[in-house]
Amino acid sequence: MYKLLFGLLVLSSSIFGNEATIQAVKVGKQNGLYTFSVRILHKDSGWEHYVNRYEVLDQKGKILATRTLWHPHEHEQPFTRSLSGVDVKNNTTVYIRANDSMDGYSQKFKVSLKK
Repeated sequence: MYKLLFGLLVLSSSIFGNEATIQAVKVGKQNGLYTFSVRILHKDSGWEHYVNRYEVLDQKGKILATRTLWHPHEHEQPFTRSLSGVDVKNNTTVYIRANDSMDGYSQKFKVSLKK
């Protein structure tokens, strides 16, 4: 029984092990606009498979801002990139999600904002 469970865990980690993971988000605020510094972990493997952007979403899923990542970060993991000048409107909670060029969107990372 344990061997079967271990085998399933190994199989599931190899299937889902390459999804982008948002590890942390630091938030700054100046003049009513926000800066998000997002730390992302992903097994970038070159131009065909890398994290190519992250997005800031409101609670309804509307994209408030996008940070495009122009190249793979295969030798810099995890990596942190910032996005400034984000107007979050009246939201007190936003979500960050990363996108990789092959596997699509990561899990959403919830960020509570201080107004």
